[in-house]
Amino acid sequence: MGRARRLAGSRRVRIAVNAVFVTGALAAAVLTMLHFLDSGWPLASADPLLVVAAGILFLFAYAFKAWGWQRLFREEERPQALTLAAAGGAASVGGVALPGRFDEAIRIAVVRRLPGKKTAGLGAICLTLIVVGLLDSAALAPMASVAAAASHSGGVQVGFALVAAAGVAAAALVLCLPRIARLGFVGRWKVGRWLREHTACRRSASQAWVLISVSWALRGVAVFVLLNALAVGGSFTLALAFLCASAASASLPIAPAGAATQAGAGAAILIVGGIPKGEALAFAVAAQGLVILVGAVLVAAAGIWALIGRFRPARPAILT
Repeated sequence: MGRARRLAGSRRVRIAVNAVFVTGALAAAVLTMLHFLDSGWPLASADPLLVVAAGILFLFAYAFKAWGWQRLFREEERPQALTLAAAGGAASVGGVALPGRFDEAIRIAVVRRLPGKKTAGLGAICLTLIVVGLLDSAALAPMASVAAAASHSGGVQVGFALVAAAGVAAAALVLCLPRIARLGFVGRWKVGRWLREHTACRRSASQAWVLISVSWALRGVAVFVLLNALAVGGSFTLALAFLCASAASASLPIAPAGAATQAGAGAAILIVGGIPKGEALAFAVAAQGLVILVGAVLVAAAGIWALIGRFRPARPAILT
C-alpha cells in the first residue's frame, strides 16, 4: 500500500498519466474523424462557416456548464473551470463506447486527476454532480414546455410535458436542499451533518442554475445553426425538441452507449417532426460527432495545460 501511494505521488507517474490522458483524447478525436471519412461525413456538404459557428457555440456551452458546476463547490474547494470543462468533454468522448451513466465516473476521474485544488473529496464531487443533473433538468423545463406546445403528436406532447414537470420538481428540490439539510432530524445523522456543510447555498445554486441554463440555450442555438448548415430545415422549436429528446435519453440508468442513445433519440424526434429518415439520422450523427469533437479538443487542451504546469519550474519563495 505504501509503495502504491509513493508511485501515485511520483512526479514522473503524474506526467505519464497526463501524457496518456492527452494521447487518449487526441486518439479519440482522430478515430472519430477517420470513421466519418470511411463511412461518409455527414457535414461534407454543410456550410463550413455555420459548422464552425455551431462548434464555437458548443464550446461556449461547455464553458458555461463548467462555470455553473463550479458554483456548487465550496469556495475553498472549487476546481478550476478548465478542469470541469475538460471533465464534461471527457464524458462526451467516453460516451462513444461506454454505456450510459458511466460518464459520471469519467467526470470524477478527470476532476481528481487534473491540477487544481484537491481539497474537494469524492463525496463532495458526487454531490455536485447530482445537483448538476437536477439543474440540467430544471434548465430543460422551459425548452420542453415549448416543444410540447409545438408538437402535433399526443405521445410526444406527453413525453415533453413529463420532462418539463421533472425539471420543475428538480428546481424545487435544489432550492429546498439547503433548508432540508438544516432540519433537526437530518442533523442527527452523520451524513446529514456532512450534507449541511457541503450543500451549496440557495444563492450559489441559483447562480449555477442561470449559468447552466445559458449553457443549454447555447446548445439549442448551436443545433438550430447546424440544422441550417446541413440544409435540413426545421424551426428553432424543432431544434429545442431535438435537444430535449437527446438530453432526456441521457438520463436513462443504463443504455447501450451514451452517444448512440442520444443520437437515436434526437433522430426519432426529427423524423416525427417531418424530416426524412436519412437526413434525420445523418444530422443526429453529425451533431453528436461535433459535440464529441469539441469535447476532445477541450480534454486535449486541459491535458496539455496540465503537462506544461508539471514541467514549469516552481517559483522561488520570497523572503520577508
